[in-house]
Amino acid sequence: MTIDRAYLDKFINVTSKAAISSSFLVGKKDKIAADKAAVDSMRSELNKISMIGQVVIGEGKLDQAPMLYTGEILGNKDGPEFDIAVDPLEGTNFAANNLPGAMSVIAIAEKGNLFKAPETYMNKIATSKVEKGLIDLDYTIKKNISNLADFKNTNPSKLTACLLDRPRHKEIINELNQLKVNLMLIKDGDVSGALLVSKPEYNVDIFLGIGGGPEGVLAASALDTYGCNFQGRFIFDNDDDIKEAKKIGIDDLEKKYELNEIIRGDSIFCATAITDCMPIGIQPKELSKSINKLRGVKKINDQIFITETLITHKSSGHNNIVKNEIIIDQVDK
Repeated sequence: MTIDRAYLDKFINVTSKAAISSSFLVGKKDKIAADKAAVDSMRSELNKISMIGQVVIGEGKLDQAPMLYTGEILGNKDGPEFDIAVDPLEGTNFAANNLPGAMSVIAIAEKGNLFKAPETYMNKIATSKVEKGLIDLDYTIKKNISNLADFKNTNPSKLTACLLDRPRHKEIINELNQLKVNLMLIKDGDVSGALLVSKPEYNVDIFLGIGGGPEGVLAASALDTYGCNFQGRFIFDNDDDIKEAKKIGIDDLEKKYELNEIIRGDSIFCATAITDCMPIGIQPKELSKSINKLRGVKKINDQIFITETLITHKSSGHNNIVKNEIIIDQVDK
């Protein structure tokens, strides 16, 4: 089974409208309001689509999130059944402070094909397509870097690793420095960071470290289309997380998940830039002029906005940045 290409434009419209709604609050220092605007818009647009869509990764459980909560059924209840993962505003701090990297993200798969990730951290690793067994979460940093350098017929000093700039990654950063690997440390944007391994022009060879579990699933849905390598292992370090994992059917708390266990079958991934994403998480000084840049929302007038969306569709092999002119009315604002 495949997802009809007609849904590409529908879901681009969803993330575009959410991005526009959030853009009104960019730089206002209120990340909660910026996130709520994106959530409200995304839910409204999803409910207009002919589908029965269940949120498998959302804003939290029902008692934590009144909208786009995990388990919520969306759409007009007529059409194909989809699993939906959402991050209406990835990079809330970026949006609040008008910094590059804020975007609205959604992933769609056929029912039962998208992993229901618990709201915990995940240890993850991603690269472009490599031989099976070459890169593995269970290997040491040194072994992974050595294997990757050999595979690319280069040396570690020519590789670039991307990871979140967090205290928890101090040891990894120190080891990468000792191996003379180039570092791209990002402040936020767990999905966008992983996507940097998708194309050679982004000049990122490996993404690794601990980040959000739900974000790992979202990134995996896009990386699957690019044929990339991804592994993730959830981290359960308290009783509440363990109970929640058991409740959703995770019995092996140490399991290492391969890409095909996270996302199966056909899928669509959309990421619309709210602020410039340069293209995905890269800062201006690190850009090559030849790279297509994912630009943030541009206001033409009170009703017309230009958005740019990274869209992937596995069955058609489609992966591109699409520019759209979106017309909104007072109801959308």
